[in-house]
Amino acid sequence: MKNLNFYMLSGIVSSALLMSGFGIMQAHNFGLSLDANDRIVVAQATPNTGTQQKKKLTKAERDRAMQRFMNAVNIVESSYVNDVDTNDVIDKAISGMLSNLDAHSAYLQKKDYEDLRAKTSGSFSGIGITVGMKDGALTVIAPLDDTPAKKAGLKSGDIILKIDDKPTLDMKIDQAVSLMKGKRGTKVTLTIIRTGESKPLKFEIKRDEVKIRSTFVSRIEDTKYAYVRVATFDQNVTQETKRGLKQLGKIDGIVLDLRGNPGGLLDQAVSLVSLFVKNGVVVSEKGKIENVELKVSGNAEFSNIPLVVLVNGGSASASEIVAGALQDHKRGVVVGETTFGKGSVQKIFPFGNQTQEALKLTIAKYYLPTGRSIQAVGITPDIVVAEGEVPSGPQNQLEFKEADLKRHLKNELLNEQTKTDSKGEKTDSTNKDITEDIIMKDIQLKSAIDVLKTWGVISQANTTSIK
Repeated sequence: MKNLNFYMLSGIVSSALLMSGFGIMQAHNFGLSLDANDRIVVAQATPNTGTQQKKKLTKAERDRAMQRFMNAVNIVESSYVNDVDTNDVIDKAISGMLSNLDAHSAYLQKKDYEDLRAKTSGSFSGIGITVGMKDGALTVIAPLDDTPAKKAGLKSGDIILKIDDKPTLDMKIDQAVSLMKGKRGTKVTLTIIRTGESKPLKFEIKRDEVKIRSTFVSRIEDTKYAYVRVATFDQNVTQETKRGLKQLGKIDGIVLDLRGNPGGLLDQAVSLVSLFVKNGVVVSEKGKIENVELKVSGNAEFSNIPLVVLVNGGSASASEIVAGALQDHKRGVVVGETTFGKGSVQKIFPFGNQTQEALKLTIAKYYLPTGRSIQAVGITPDIVVAEGEVPSGPQNQLEFKEADLKRHLKNELLNEQTKTDSKGEKTDSTNKDITEDIIMKDIQLKSAIDVLKTWGVISQANTTSIK
């Protein structure tokens, strides 16, 4: 294993790519951990000549525009009914300018900038929820795994009507996030509009430390299939996925679960694809100044193993890049529900008072290998399956053989013994297999496993016919 330099060509400077609320400062060295024969390639960035740009103002016209702004500030300072702080006026002006560009651009004052950096460190205090603007409404992209929001029952697609007693109509995303954050142990009440419910729902949620565990790899019980859960794209996703799959030994299929994954680091999304795709474009960034293609090239250690990708309305940004790239390369079957549809890239520009403030600015849109954009559209699964439990009935009931029954009884006895021995101590469940009980409560997961079984039958039939 070795660290490879991830070169951004044509003067692309250090940046923070914000994928649905997560980001990290990216310099020229991304420190990707890949095999010696695996590479991520950044194609030569080319000037974007396809976008018709408005005519630039002359220096004199720009000076007159700036003078108009300063005249407005002077009038406010001299004539407003209350005394105003000029710095406060300028802060609000910058904030208004950025927020009026789009839903994701924002002015980050010192505290906001510190909060953003805390979010990317792997833990923070809050309720563990990612939000975005959809059709003008503050919408839950996804509650993160094992967080207060998830435990309280918030779901992807929920519309937040009020935060405590404050309506969210016309509220900016950063303001909403700030209201939902707070000290551990304090409470926040969210009023939610949910599809299928006749009236708003209220959730009182106690804030807690949110520790983000990005990756979980396990075996699906009584199969040779692997289950890979990626909750968010932090800097360890590819390495942990690769290590986990290797530890399982020989596997005949993989379920990659990206449901409720709000995004994360773009380079990790690309490198995860490199485990399954040998060569080709993963994503293209097209901006005002230049266009960049991110490609993979290498061994792709798991390129021949059948792959099913699970997505839903909470799968956004980086997770949509992964699902879309695998779909476009016909490398995997996508199962679940249409994804969120966030196809824009934000960059952090530190500035101001000793660079303690920053501008979060949308600089590009990204496009999948076939050239399609997912902005406000999302990824449509190959097989659409709504969320829910597996319906009960004779046609869906599992047939217990004697060996299965003995195993079931043995597991029940083991569980009882564990309860007796632990006396209230918590056991580590991070490496437990995905059991039949879990599968029967998750029809999307069961559908993914059924696809792998069908894939295996077809492959076996093709092999037999060739012989």
